[in-house]
Amino acid sequence: MSEPRESLADRYFDAAITLLHRIRDEEAAGIQAAADAIGDAIAADGRVFVFGAGHSSLPAQDVVYRAGGLALINLLAVPGVVGVDVMPATLGSALERVDGLAGAVLDTSPVRPGDVLIVISLSGRNALPVEMAQNARALGLTVIGVTSVAYAKETKSRHASGTFLKDHCDIVLDSKIAVGDAELTDEAIPAPFAPASTVVISALMQAVVATAATGLAARGVTPPMLRSGNVDGGHDWNGRIFEEYRDRIFFRH
Repeated sequence: MSEPRESLADRYFDAAITLLHRIRDEEAAGIQAAADAIGDAIAADGRVFVFGAGHSSLPAQDVVYRAGGLALINLLAVPGVVGVDVMPATLGSALERVDGLAGAVLDTSPVRPGDVLIVISLSGRNALPVEMAQNARALGLTVIGVTSVAYAKETKSRHASGTFLKDHCDIVLDSKIAVGDAELTDEAIPAPFAPASTVVISALMQAVVATAATGLAARGVTPPMLRSGNVDGGHDWNGRIFEEYRDRIFFRH
């Protein structure tokens, strides 16, 4: 009797788990460095911002106003590129290639020298993430880039400088995602499929936040963590956090 064929679901989970293991083993130093930068900013009364365009916005949003997360992480939103809610959805992709948009966003945002900006871009090749990192560093922010370094080796930059996101960051975290972001193939399906970037980068971001929180506690700074609003007392807890840190939280009025 022949062995049962491994299911596509099993293959997908195996691929995602392999990527997570690689990040755990190969990006530990970068995770610690990113966590230290966030901790340094928070301990010095600074703020933390995170940006991602298109589907790279999903792991960015996952650490903002998040139960179990740091209250001081703010989404730096660019209208039209946060997710796929813009119509048509292809407009978001087009906006990522617009020169000058990042500068306009930063100039009208509450960022200031000493803050941290995390820029998430799978390919890191478009003008928006490149200029977001480039301009943020010029403004005196510490920039953490979360990207797939493979794209810089196997594709061409779409920015006039010929550079990628990774070239303008103080700290780079490599997501290990292969070019194309599709983990599976099947002879009956005409294109690669099953992206893992959201799963992997979301886990990477949560690892950074958790490490930052424990690092703050170790240096005697109580990290302002949010609780779930679906547990008793959660709303009251969060309300006190919002009031105490209202000058560093920008996702509420």
